[in-house]
Amino acid sequence: MSPKRTRVLRPVKHAAEQLFLHYYDADNTERLLPAARAGDVRFEDCKPARDIPTYVGQRHTPGFYWSASNDTGLEYESFLEARWMKLLDFDANVIRFAAQPFIFEGVDTEGSWTHYPDLFVRRTDGSALLLDVKNPEQMNKLAVQRQAHRSRTACARLGWDYQMVGEPDPQLWATVEWLAGYRRPLNAAADLVEPLLFRAAQPVSIGQLLAFRPDSQVERAVVYHLMWHHRLLFDLTHPLRDHTTVWAAPTLEHT
Repeated sequence: MSPKRTRVLRPVKHAAEQLFLHYYDADNTERLLPAARAGDVRFEDCKPARDIPTYVGQRHTPGFYWSASNDTGLEYESFLEARWMKLLDFDANVIRFAAQPFIFEGVDTEGSWTHYPDLFVRRTDGSALLLDVKNPEQMNKLAVQRQAHRSRTACARLGWDYQMVGEPDPQLWATVEWLAGYRRPLNAAADLVEPLLFRAAQPVSIGQLLAFRPDSQVERAVVYHLMWHHRLLFDLTHPLRDHTTVWAAPTLEHT
């Protein structure tokens, strides 16, 4: 559980800068920066900027998700948010991501506003993406649309992308949810990696890849692990079956 948040720093009233980012850095030190100085901050390493409430009878479903990308547990507020964490964790274009990374504190023509974005994402090319996860039934509400507009405008100033997302694609989610069970590091079965990749040098079905062993459950788990980590590639638009074709990714150094 994250430390209890106490907010001491406040934006200067009537300052020339009208947008601030309020956050807690990797050392858990409270920081407040004008947007003009926030571009170089590694928000993917920051601590959560807010406390996620837990109480008897609440409608939200908070918990922790262990991220293979971050090698740590991240706190989420709802199962829907946890789904998007898992999708980001699987995404080959994502290096790290953080939950509840900071608070937007701004002033615009409609007055002052604050917002706690859900997820900050750092991609492999160094670019950034900010995600707000919303119940699809709430996405068309005026207040939600106003918040999305403010966040999108703020992200444009910072050179980031912004998305407000609801339920993920069902087919993609079904595959990622299954493979996520095999995302953790290999231990005793690590010596099976190279033989499996060698056999998948040319496209082959999962069933054929495993057919050489009468009892292939351990190898199957390693295959799914390699698929999660994009060392075995496949078509994500179709259901995952034994006839799914996989092939080894181009050789890279792996830790």
